[in-house]
Amino acid sequence: MQHEEMKNERIDQLIAEYLSGSLTVDDFQELKSWSQQSDENRMYVRNQIEVWFSSGVTAKDKLFNKEEAFARFQKRIGKKEPKVYHFPWKTFYRVAAVILIVLLPLVGYWKGQETLRQTFSDMVVEAPLGARTKLYLPDGTLVWLNAGSKITYSQGFGMDNRQLSLEGEGYFEVVHNQDLPFEIHTREIDLRVLGTKFNFKNYSDDEEVTVSLLEGKVALHNSLKSMSDLYLSPNEKMVLNKRTGEMVKSRTRVENSMLWTYDELFFDEELLEDIAKKLMRSYDVRIEIADSLKNRRFYGSFKVMGNTIEEVLETIASTNRMKYRYENEKYILY
Repeated sequence: MQHEEMKNERIDQLIAEYLSGSLTVDDFQELKSWSQQSDENRMYVRNQIEVWFSSGVTAKDKLFNKEEAFARFQKRIGKKEPKVYHFPWKTFYRVAAVILIVLLPLVGYWKGQETLRQTFSDMVVEAPLGARTKLYLPDGTLVWLNAGSKITYSQGFGMDNRQLSLEGEGYFEVVHNQDLPFEIHTREIDLRVLGTKFNFKNYSDDEEVTVSLLEGKVALHNSLKSMSDLYLSPNEKMVLNKRTGEMVKSRTRVENSMLWTYDELFFDEELLEDIAKKLMRSYDVRIEIADSLKNRRFYGSFKVMGNTIEEVLETIASTNRMKYRYENEKYILY
């Protein structure tokens, strides 16, 4: 029994190092071999990974205390969340993530370093509507996901690649790694960096893709139109038109693009139609706009926590350029 407990402690340590991106090749082989020995071992690894992510442990936590992690895990899944439209300011401020981890069946024999990654499906991290999510990737990269956003990456992330896909908006502080470039792939554009800080916005219902660079350097490859890669330097942004494929680079105050990570909505002469999209994501509500208002522009800044959707709309309406009402479970701007 004592030997078994010591063995599990060793396996827990290997799992923690694997998830933090610090696992050596020899230790990887040890974990792989142990996982292969039985279905029980395979399930144990899966369960520990689920607890690790669901408990809020970050990639910077090198020691994995499974009792504390599991306690946090039980506490989290035991909570009943209020409906978002009842308490939108509380829901947005709460840092939340939906982690989807599904174990794939083992097929055939283990084959080299690919094995453990193929044992599990891709990792999917989502920030639901009305919430935003902060997490660390296995390589130590800090990520903020805005409401209604999702990233997907493989179990091999940080070991032989640092590739992920993004839907929505994310702010990244990428850990430098000369040997493993950090890459983001979308249908319209691919981004490649070594180590940097940037904001990437590409919701499916947006007409444009926007990348704003705070530090470092990024290379952008246009997947919609044949052209040379475009490079950004600090305090520059790129806007790609999804319809035409045109990419435009300009100088900007990049800090404004990441204010959402501080719980702040910022509108700089934005179209009311685009403002409505931000409000719908942040408060998880439905908004309908009269056609005559869609091209009107507004400037403003709002803290989400402590401000209800009604208070934000009331402030915008105080400009006497629009009115609003609530009916049939949606806000109508006219």
